[in-house]
Amino acid sequence: MIERMETKQRMSRIVKHNGTIYLCGQVCADAEQGIKEQTQTMLDKVDALLDQAGSDREHILSATIYIKDMCYFAEMNAVWDAWVPEGFAPARACVTADMAREALLVEISVVAAEK
Repeated sequence: MIERMETKQRMSRIVKHNGTIYLCGQVCADAEQGIKEQTQTMLDKVDALLDQAGSDREHILSATIYIKDMCYFAEMNAVWDAWVPEGFAPARACVTADMAREALLVEISVVAAEK
């Protein structure tokens, strides 16, 4: 069975299927902030969606991070490394990408297992 949560015309924020949770791309709460703040508020949104879907950071299977410019890579990773629980690092990719809005510096897509 497929369960879609917070569905709109273009996408669902959460899709659950056979114990796997797929989150739509998440961006920061305030695009006027720097990369560290954008990364932290983006990850805060991931936490909230995972909780809503019945999961958490320890159950993330994979993450794809889209970053506007690799000059931000080290600062983004500092926030990411503090956020990921030790011993629970997911499979991850990080690529440079054009963002939907000019001020956005980072976006993430997450796949997780239910608790």
